[in-house]
Amino acid sequence: MRYLPLTDTDRAEMLAKCGASSIDDLFVDVPEVARLDGPIRDLPMHASEMAVERHMKALAGKNLAAENTPFFIGAGAYRHHIPASVDTVISRGEFLTAYTPYQPEIAQGTLQMLFEFQTQVARLYGCAVANASLYDGSTACWEAVAMATRVTRRKRAVLSGSLHPHYAQVVKTMAQYTGEEIADAQPAITTEPNLDTLTARIDEDTACVVVQYPDILGRISDLSKVADAARAKGALLVVVNTEPVALGAITSPGEMGADIVVGEGQALGVGLQFGGPYLGLFAVRDPKHVRQMPGRLCGETVDAEGKRGFVLTLSTREQHIRREKATSNICTNSGLCALAFTTHMTLLGEKGLRQLAAENHRLACLAADRLEKVPGVSLLNNSFFNEFTLMLDGKPAREIVRDLADRGVLGGVSLGRLYPGVEALEHALLVAVTETTTEDDIDRLAIELHDALAAQVPA
Repeated sequence: MRYLPLTDTDRAEMLAKCGASSIDDLFVDVPEVARLDGPIRDLPMHASEMAVERHMKALAGKNLAAENTPFFIGAGAYRHHIPASVDTVISRGEFLTAYTPYQPEIAQGTLQMLFEFQTQVARLYGCAVANASLYDGSTACWEAVAMATRVTRRKRAVLSGSLHPHYAQVVKTMAQYTGEEIADAQPAITTEPNLDTLTARIDEDTACVVVQYPDILGRISDLSKVADAARAKGALLVVVNTEPVALGAITSPGEMGADIVVGEGQALGVGLQFGGPYLGLFAVRDPKHVRQMPGRLCGETVDAEGKRGFVLTLSTREQHIRREKATSNICTNSGLCALAFTTHMTLLGEKGLRQLAAENHRLACLAADRLEKVPGVSLLNNSFFNEFTLMLDGKPAREIVRDLADRGVLGGVSLGRLYPGVEALEHALLVAVTETTTEDDIDRLAIELHDALAAQVPA
């Protein structure tokens, strides 16, 4: 029996209060073509539990799972090995809830974990303060832009052309409702990003400049020059990192002068999970900006008996006392994913993270060298961590990716799919390599890529 607590009278009163004549008025912003006018077509109205189980298992059997095939997909979502102990630890009773720890006396395990999480993220990013996580990397990117406008009291954000296009789209979507001016661009197909072009776009009205590190093409740059240029104009530098393992091998953004560092934490402790739930990371280099940060911060204190304890020190979210004055209205902090991240990081330690990063880079170098020898393939990057861009002769990379999938290899991400209509990127293939990739996988990709390209060449 369905639970319908509202009566028709209740609904009528609510609609009258908000000035809507019908429930349909609440959905006018949804295009009519996207609205259902009845039950979903082509679906049976009912079926037995056993029939549904069989059907769903048959559908799942059509998937090509990441662990069952050579896997080279990245572009912000990475397949890393997650120790079995991560799932064991995050299931323990000490972590009573993954939701908001409103009652510190019964949520000490969760609060201590978030305190440790903040410390790990701050050290990883080279910053002074990190919050207790956000929804995901793309919304964390938007939160950084919003914070920069509060700090600088300006409304213009300059986005690097090498920022992940999904992140840029989230920023532009949110800015529709808050009035920020978003100056975006498209990536240039060059071995190194042109930072002079980027810094030339910063002016006296700019609140922040947003760059990705490593960028969407896998390139790594010294961002100190961008930080200096932003600072000279009174703007903030926001650095986005989608692969936290890379920071075990390359200079942290905070060390290069980034004011705000955000990113996606999925790569550590969190599986691919069909695209979510993921984990937003957020940190600032200057402690004076702490009250402008979105989300929550956990702190350490002592109780009435002098015993160590943990509390929510700052809670600037809309569901807390700040209400409409909150720095953010995104209430999810991905607490369970933060716990998995911290558990994995703790198991690795600094030495383990550096070793993991070194192995990722070693295998990526092997892959780049091997794939560059395939006829019709050239390596774009002069620098990379575990992800790089290949330029393919012949047909667009999107068709090659489909052909490789038919051959049982998930060979990467076509940049033409990420940037539809951008002709310069149609032949670009983004390849990611992690510690889960074997040398046999690399050889398999090289062989299948060779055959796929040969099959695409006109007779």
